[in-house]
Amino acid sequence: MDVIVQAVRTAAKAAVVPRFRALEEADVSQKRDFADLVTVADTEAEAMMGALLAQSWPEARVLGEEAVAANPSLRAAMAGRGWQVIVDPVDGTWNFAKGLACFGMIAVAVKDGVPVYGLLYDPLLDDWVEAQADGAARFVRSDGAATVLRVSGQADPAQMCGYVPVGLFDPERRRAAVLAGLGYGRVTSLRCSCHEYRLLAQGHVEFVISGPEPHPWDHAAGVLAVQAAGGVARFLDGAAYDLARRHGVLIVANSEATWAQVARDYAGLA
Repeated sequence: MDVIVQAVRTAAKAAVVPRFRALEEADVSQKRDFADLVTVADTEAEAMMGALLAQSWPEARVLGEEAVAANPSLRAAMAGRGWQVIVDPVDGTWNFAKGLACFGMIAVAVKDGVPVYGLLYDPLLDDWVEAQADGAARFVRSDGAATVLRVSGQADPAQMCGYVPVGLFDPERRRAAVLAGLGYGRVTSLRCSCHEYRLLAQGHVEFVISGPEPHPWDHAAGVLAVQAAGGVARFLDGAAYDLARRHGVLIVANSEATWAQVARDYAGLA
């Protein structure tokens, strides 16, 4: 899916990287609350990727996070018939807006509601993790050199690391999440799905929990990458990952055993 890689890299260089640590107050606004931000980089990059892909891949419909924010009915179209490319133009916008160098860009190609190619891109270092359905997950450097990825083999919870977005849950579930994490080596959050999934696919952490609204622009590409690297992804209720699903707690882990352990420990998030 070179057309996707090129569109993302072009938008990064033109609309995202030049804005990093250079945003004016008027360039940042809130969506739902103080932690849900959007910047001019988000909107400009999403529009640019849409325009580029319309030229190079006209049969694919490009749908992004900011388009859905403006028109929520587009959320259902992401699982529609034909080819869709779902993009998150700046994943980790809060970090980006505050000048923290932990943000990324996400794109996933979807055919008839099923993800077939995922891209997790770091615009600052110009490298990415990519995966295709029924293929390998790869870490690709800016010069094209690539390494096949495998998830961690760690099986001891006391030595496991995981990411849990505690702040996205209601107060009762936040408490359950904090207590559940005490049995693991380290549980935190990067506030950036792109890098959390990259680290899981690279074997540096053992699980990622997401919810209660598993948006496809945040998770579809990461799920594909982790599965291609040998990991597993299911919702807490045992259902397979489905990007059409609007609500639920998603657990992505390095192994079936880890998934089962995490599901037991974090059952309070249901």
